[in-house]
Amino acid sequence: MKAMIVCVSVSHGNTKRVADAMGQVLEAAVVTPEQVDPAELASCDLVGFGSGIFSMAFHPQLLQFVRALPNEPRGKAFVFSTSGLPEAPFRPFTRPLLQLLEQKGFEAVDAFSCRALDTWLPFKLIGGIRKQRPNADDFNAARTFAEGLRARVEATFRPA
Repeated sequence: MKAMIVCVSVSHGNTKRVADAMGQVLEAAVVTPEQVDPAELASCDLVGFGSGIFSMAFHPQLLQFVRALPNEPRGKAFVFSTSGLPEAPFRPFTRPLLQLLEQKGFEAVDAFSCRALDTWLPFKLIGGIRKQRPNADDFNAARTFAEGLRARVEATFRPA
């Protein structure tokens, strides 16, 4: 199985650390949008797309990268995020990215999110929230998530 993780981690490096935990399990390179040739993604069986959440959305750099991809048949994709607060039902951020990936030809298979240090205003005034996150439990959850993805993707390669 060939896998890659495209990650934008700009504030505290937490999203990159989560991506690295998943990448170890998936034996996947963790790259920024600038480091990957979009044509490379077509040769991957599984591609992860992740960033921290900013104003209830994935990072604009990640979204711009995905929007610029040509529409063509591709492998499976998953999304992941780190954020100080959970996803709000009235303004989801995961579903729109999964839908965009499907429009670009991926089969969107799953999503992962964990809490992380958040110093966005107004939280910056108090030194941030979720100061001890992600923690060992979050990294274990990321690895477990990746193990499940790996098993599901590899199962599609085996004859029934």
